[in-house]
Amino acid sequence: MPTIPAQVNCDIKNLDLADLGKKRIDWANQSMNVLQIIRKEFIKKQPLKDVRISACLHVTAETANLAICLRDGGADVALCASNPLSTQDDVAASLVRDYSIPVFAIKGEDNETYYQHILAAIDHRPQITMDDGADLVNVLHSKRQDVLDYVIGGTEETTTGLLRLRAMAREGVLRYPIIAVNDADTKHMFDNRYGTGQSTIDGIIRATNFLLAGSKFVIAGYGWCGRGLASRARGAGAEVIVTEIDPTKALEAVMDGFRVMSMPEAARIGDVFCTVTGNKNVLTKEHFEVMKNGAIIANSGHFNVEIDIPSLEKMSSSKRTTRQFVEEYSLKDGRKINLLGEGRLINLASAEGHPPSVMDMSFADQALSVEFIVKNASQLEKTVHKVPEELDKRVARLKLESMGIKIDRLTPEQEEYQAGWSEGT
Repeated sequence: MPTIPAQVNCDIKNLDLADLGKKRIDWANQSMNVLQIIRKEFIKKQPLKDVRISACLHVTAETANLAICLRDGGADVALCASNPLSTQDDVAASLVRDYSIPVFAIKGEDNETYYQHILAAIDHRPQITMDDGADLVNVLHSKRQDVLDYVIGGTEETTTGLLRLRAMAREGVLRYPIIAVNDADTKHMFDNRYGTGQSTIDGIIRATNFLLAGSKFVIAGYGWCGRGLASRARGAGAEVIVTEIDPTKALEAVMDGFRVMSMPEAARIGDVFCTVTGNKNVLTKEHFEVMKNGAIIANSGHFNVEIDIPSLEKMSSSKRTTRQFVEEYSLKDGRKINLLGEGRLINLASAEGHPPSVMDMSFADQALSVEFIVKNASQLEKTVHKVPEELDKRVARLKLESMGIKIDRLTPEQEEYQAGWSEGT
């Protein structure tokens, strides 16, 4: 019978799952070559020695490799989930048993347990926070201000979290500097686009076994996540419809070959709907009232507020679970609408999230940003900061090298030409 290592505080589903979790972590690690390089450097230099880190991230095999990298760099790491449905319970078990990392996360935990786990991670008295959605930062600032004096800085992984953190900074209530990992080119241009695009399609298909070819697939939002999702849905044979509030992004979607219309128009003709906006009430009663019988609705934005689920509940005479992660709402007029994954991140609720090869860059950005904070925290203002360009470029170079790809360099003559103005036509 496996036992929890001494002194490791945790709340996980079942330690017996650790063998499977260890295999999953090892499998992901094979595709995370940049993080492997950084981990070797961290083992040698110990840049995070005795630094306490509380991470509120999706507890997946990819996240596990980040936590192990930080631990091997000398950090004392505690991990909780950033979404109630995103935890891989076997991975959580392995992190506790095999790596002695405290984990507080159970897939399917209720809202109360979710916040209890965040509080448990805060009890770690972090000097650095790592967040995906800013829930940990929010709880720190609202309910656990007694711990704030320990914190020297933090990182944020996702667009939704940065919206909240920048609002805090504008209001002057953010108590420590945050590095916006999401805004690094090697994060949002790849993780958000290619990772979200593939994993969201994966999640929708796993949940429903629905044939996308020939369907009308409605995407709310044409940011980096929306771009990736639109590309992958078209690749699966769907007719893609984009809805937007930003005229420039809407025009871009048109130029990329997609149909663009308002959501009230799209709601009447769509077969599958997926929100990726980072905002609330994107799909509402107005849209549910005109949707086809059997419409599928899902969300791949960070929080489940993008779909107005309370209104859907009120409109329904009954609901039932027809498949795992599929709730069928029977409306009073006889139509049925299928909600996937409780409106939470469908790519993590019913699938495995982003592939490790793309998370390799995102988590390399995270690891290097944490190292940057340790070295520079005293010089950083209490606001949201960009990932330093040299770190971003370094991650890109390491990724290319790991893929065996070489690129050109400027010659001295070219550098002089670019830096000057005197040479004309």
